[in-house]
Amino acid sequence: MPIIVNLDVMMAKRKISLNELSERVGITTANLSILKTGKAKAIRFSTLEAICKELNCQPGDILEWAEVE
Repeated sequence: MPIIVNLDVMMAKRKISLNELSERVGITTANLSILKTGKAKAIRFSTLEAICKELNCQPGDILEWAEVE
């Protein structure tokens, strides 16, 4: 998949657990885990905004595009 999710990297930099972030953002740990592992097919802008707010980062810190060879 050409979209790479770096949520785990940002969570490690901010020293926040999956459970803590899910509580703060208001989504289930299961859904956050799906996003973190790159298995999500979509993300709502409101969810992305909430994650960025809690991690004090930009969307580009979490999501990146890479060309598939």
